[in-house]
Amino acid sequence: MSIVKEEKLAQLDVKRESYQLIINGQRMDSTDGESFVTVNPATGEEVARVARASKEDAEKAVEAARHAFDHGKWRHFPVNKRSRTLNKIAGIMRSRFNELVELEVLDTGKSLAAAQGQVMQAIEDFEFYAGAIVSHRGSVNSLPGAFQNHTESEPVGVCAQIIPWNYPLMMAAWKVAPAIAVGCSIVVKPASLTPLTAIVLGEICIEAGVPNGVVNIVPGAGSEIGNYLVEHENVDKVAFTGSTPIGKSIMERASSTLKRVTLELGGKSPSLVFDDADIEAAVDGSLFGIFYNSGQSCEARSRLYVHENIYDEFMEKFIEKTTKLNLGNPFEKDTHVGAIINQDQLDVIDSYVKSAKEAGATIETGGNVAKIEGYENGFWYEPTIISNTTHDMKAVQEEIFGPVVVVMKFSDEKEAVKLANDSDYGLGSAIWTKDHARATRVSKQIQAGIVMVNCPFSAFPGTPFGGYKQSGFGRELCVETLDLYCETKSIVSYYGGRPLNPLGV
Repeated sequence: MSIVKEEKLAQLDVKRESYQLIINGQRMDSTDGESFVTVNPATGEEVARVARASKEDAEKAVEAARHAFDHGKWRHFPVNKRSRTLNKIAGIMRSRFNELVELEVLDTGKSLAAAQGQVMQAIEDFEFYAGAIVSHRGSVNSLPGAFQNHTESEPVGVCAQIIPWNYPLMMAAWKVAPAIAVGCSIVVKPASLTPLTAIVLGEICIEAGVPNGVVNIVPGAGSEIGNYLVEHENVDKVAFTGSTPIGKSIMERASSTLKRVTLELGGKSPSLVFDDADIEAAVDGSLFGIFYNSGQSCEARSRLYVHENIYDEFMEKFIEKTTKLNLGNPFEKDTHVGAIINQDQLDVIDSYVKSAKEAGATIETGGNVAKIEGYENGFWYEPTIISNTTHDMKAVQEEIFGPVVVVMKFSDEKEAVKLANDSDYGLGSAIWTKDHARATRVSKQIQAGIVMVNCPFSAFPGTPFGGYKQSGFGRELCVETLDLYCETKSIVSYYGGRPLNPLGV
């Protein structure tokens, strides 16, 4: 392939009418000239036109990443230089914070507050890994006799990173930052529904001094571009966030070339409210746990178990506050719940609610597609609470991915743990209690990668994020993530004074 002479992209406006692929440090249209339109879920209006990558474009991106890794200088940069570059990426993002937030709201329909928090965490991810990489090094071990072993961490190579639509910029940062921090080259496939901020992030990386070919962005269909990258012999690792069925398919496809795989998949996370809990705190935390990001979160606490002694009091307060949640203009500061990503997802959510109702459950509040004045062409669903459910209902066992929570009673700690673990998933969980001993006991028994105790927040830079069971494997957002993008090389040295002759010949 021809390698274009390195040159830094000029700073661009974040919000514009069209967006291109980023391949080998250059913005370009797709080879076949195809493009698609992104839509604001809150209004149904067109946001921008985006180049749609073909397999030929994906091939160019892999070649650029391969060349940058094998023959480029990024992986050989001193660690402190890579660290400075990541901090520069974060600095540019900070300087364009409001633009990034606006674009994220337009592309996803999420509330302003949600977008602000997520863009800020994306910035902090780069700052975190800028620091983490400085102390990420091998080890030295003394062996019996005149031998010494030391290990080195080397970047794994070219990484395909497949980003979901629910947290477009933040999830991209979770993957891009650690990968380039250790010296890998990457090909990012953002979700077709929400590709804009990932494209801009690629441009910012180049503006900050990441060499051409290290970061490539190829929006396109997952069934075509995603699968092509997963199966490509020159891709060494795949990192994917998305549904469990697609994660299983990726794992199978990656097996033909024995790629390293990190999967952060679906969830049906439980929240346990014990009878000694601070009820107000538990209610407020449970509101956030399911209705934040319109319930479109893999670790949304969508199964709520409340001790029978406080069930009535809790439900009265929980229902009352749920009815006070505001839906509407995502740019208004008092909007709590944003839009659903598209009509297909809206239909999925509604079908789960109807199935629960048909199975005998009670809709305590919500349960309908929302009609909002001025946003009639958008995709909205009422915050919904479902009670009188049984554990075999679809709405209890399957991931809905919307602002819908099922609520059930429990009688004691043993039953609470059993109910919480009765799921194919094991991503997030929450415990509400004033009893520290109970919180510790239950935390140890919960089959989930994340346990939130008297706290509704699951993700901070530096805290491992990932799941058990069919919620995937591998941990993101932490120092250990760097190891997922590295190979460990073991080097054994002999320093004795006499030559070795182990066979005695």
